[in-house]
Amino acid sequence: MDPLAHRKATARIRVLGADGAPLKNRPVRFRQTSHRFLFGCGAFHAAAMLRAAKDEDRAFLRERMDKWLALFNYGTLPFYWGRYEPAPGRTDEQTSMAAAQWLKARGVTLKGHPLCWHTVCADWLLPYSDEEILRRQLERIRREVTAFRGVVDLWDVINEVVIMPDFDKYDNAVTRICRAKGRFGLAKEVFAAAKAAHPGATLLINDFNTSVAYEILIEGLLDAGVPISAIGIQSHQHQGYWGREKLEDVLRRFSRYGLPLHFTENTLISGDLMPAHIVDLNDFQVSAWPTTEEGEARQAREMTEMYTVLFEHPMVEAITAWDFVDDAWLHAPAGLLRVDNSEKPAYRALNALIHGAWETSGTLTTDENGLATLTGFRGGYRADYEGQTASFDLSDDRSLDLALR
Repeated sequence: MDPLAHRKATARIRVLGADGAPLKNRPVRFRQTSHRFLFGCGAFHAAAMLRAAKDEDRAFLRERMDKWLALFNYGTLPFYWGRYEPAPGRTDEQTSMAAAQWLKARGVTLKGHPLCWHTVCADWLLPYSDEEILRRQLERIRREVTAFRGVVDLWDVINEVVIMPDFDKYDNAVTRICRAKGRFGLAKEVFAAAKAAHPGATLLINDFNTSVAYEILIEGLLDAGVPISAIGIQSHQHQGYWGREKLEDVLRRFSRYGLPLHFTENTLISGDLMPAHIVDLNDFQVSAWPTTEEGEARQAREMTEMYTVLFEHPMVEAITAWDFVDDAWLHAPAGLLRVDNSEKPAYRALNALIHGAWETSGTLTTDENGLATLTGFRGGYRADYEGQTASFDLSDDRSLDLALR
């Protein structure tokens, strides 16, 4: 039995030539050009490329983004409130929109991250009352979701809400309103605001906490009718790979809600692992965290297994690598590229899956009626016969006439 049968579809295709007549008994080349599955990564470097003042910096970042585009079809863009709006009303909308449009023009599906989070919050909110903070939080959600509608149509609506009211490392406005409203109360309000601004958007709840507390929260929100489109699961593995057993346990527990699962922030380390006694990953502060040859080989093996387990599971809809380049969050060597843009083994291993094992291409010979049957991974395709081409979508089983031009 094919473990990836659910990722494929079959098309009965009648191939027509430029004159409109069926191409009988002809070899037609079919090649997959895009995936329906969302293979993603943080896309923060797109804005940096557009901002770069020097030609050499732009060229370096363009090389990085070209390698990004060669691998991924799904990008996460930053909307951290404290950085996006460092002062009231002074937002980063112009540059963020330019980056989003640049990526969308290249076929990338985009997600904004996050709309509500207690970390990287706007400090200028602190003098306000809880009522005013909540009003501004909901206003901020409506503003961003409305402004980017049609360009960014997926959003992490609320991030790490399990820990949100208990967060005590520093005072912040969102923890305040979460304590006042409760996890359920705040989540209901922010999802309602996002849904009202864009009824067709894909709206995620997202958390690193995969304990029963997250299950209870999701179950309660769904029972209350909160419009969660997909469940986001962070999988930061700075202290070592989860392994197949934990992956399958997480998949079993969170797939029971019948919602798509998005692995939203996946890190696998290619250097020494973070010490096991660290509870909050942010508490591990180092000035340098080098990648190693042995670690890079381990990272590639672990990434291959993890992506295979997730891709085989029918409820998983998206996987997002975090980050694309080493020395980003916590200086971790979690990238697919080294800081000089050179490819690590994990980049090549992932490419061999996404654009190798999990991509369909080949030549089919039409029959006496110009018919050919193509079974392939779901996504976009191009057909070619002697320079005549046509594109089509293979997202579901179907029959179609395909006119080559």
